[in-house]
Amino acid sequence: MKKLLLCCCLAIPFYTRAQLSPAEKMILTWIDHHMDSAIHLLTASVNINSGTLNTEGVKKVGSLFASQLERLGFTIVWVNEPDSLHRAGHLVATHTASPTHTAPPASNPSGKKGKRLFLIGHLDTVFEPDMPAGPYTKIDDSTATGQGVNDMKGGDVVIITALQALQATGQLKDLNIIAYFTGDEEKAGFPHAVARKDFIERAKTCDIALGFESAAGLNKVVAARRGASGWKLEVMAKTGHSAAIFTPEYGDGAIYEAARVLNAFREQLSGETYLTFNPGIIVGGADITMDQQDSHGSAMGKSNIISPKTTVSGDLRFLREPQKDSARDKMRNIAAAGLPGTTSTITFSDGLPSMEPTPGNLGLVQVVDHVTKDMGLGGTEAEDPGLRGAGDISDVAHYLDCIDGLGASGKGAHRPGETINLKEYPLLIQRAALLIYRLGR
Repeated sequence: MKKLLLCCCLAIPFYTRAQLSPAEKMILTWIDHHMDSAIHLLTASVNINSGTLNTEGVKKVGSLFASQLERLGFTIVWVNEPDSLHRAGHLVATHTASPTHTAPPASNPSGKKGKRLFLIGHLDTVFEPDMPAGPYTKIDDSTATGQGVNDMKGGDVVIITALQALQATGQLKDLNIIAYFTGDEEKAGFPHAVARKDFIERAKTCDIALGFESAAGLNKVVAARRGASGWKLEVMAKTGHSAAIFTPEYGDGAIYEAARVLNAFREQLSGETYLTFNPGIIVGGADITMDQQDSHGSAMGKSNIISPKTTVSGDLRFLREPQKDSARDKMRNIAAAGLPGTTSTITFSDGLPSMEPTPGNLGLVQVVDHVTKDMGLGGTEAEDPGLRGAGDISDVAHYLDCIDGLGASGKGAHRPGETINLKEYPLLIQRAALLIYRLGR
């Protein structure tokens, strides 16, 4: 459970429209004058292939970013994952505020100022080395393309450039920050609890998590993300000559039973807001194999043989844990009511939890709303949770207040030709820098 609601734990002054402090104006000006450096860093990172399974490429991007953060006074640690996970590991950069010279308040016995912030990025992309190369390429004044240019190397550079601006203007010294860049967000190592153990433990030492996944423009942020889990339907049936199908002796066969179950899922659950359940692969026939880890299956069958086996695997996405539990109960009941001569069983596997729209998360949206109004960009609101899948921030949303979608904007994530919006990019970096500044103080 969240320890405190935002209104209880954030001592943040109310900023009226267009009210920026001298320090904040300096931060914005610095970013305006250093966008060439930000684009240079973005270009260098995009031009390194860092598909999740390209462990050397992921480490190379981590080294590139680590060198930037080390110059700002961050302590750098590379967290290795067990060899069995076949993943590169994670980059962790920690900054501790300078000690104050006044007696600390009772609520902050460490003598440090502000909230402890946990900034989240990831080093990997979905583009593995065997895919066509996608170097950083500027299309026009407002658009560039490249592998992971907005998901999420653009977001990583938002973090780094915002921190550079704070350091250059003398504002970083008072901030307590952990910047955590995972190396396997796009295809996390398994077991997931092992892959994210260090990530979760470090997040628990902080007060607020800020995720820098792709932004939906200048005036939306993510206060909630749906969770993701898996399910597997296994159907067994009597087999025999196809001429005997639907008879009392042989029944309806495994493929018809799987079709019944899937259609009942659609009919009974598809109208529920924020709940989806997609069958991703189905294999049926006289003899089948299914490798769920690699999402690969094979089947042998003939049109004159009643299928004795069918297997279906898919995902289940949900906004709240009770919604997930209720959906699972309904799916179990549907599977239990088998057609004649068939038996269906369904099992579930946990993946990423949901990031629920808590009062604390929604309070953080209000803080961003003040920032964008003060920047003259208009108000900010929470994005529709149905537009987002699960992400790294979901693993820590149960422990602290969170918002996401603070990174770069663009189109076509996970596809060749992915783009970044260069017109919005400086403003998104400025938005991030002011948010970190205000929350950290």
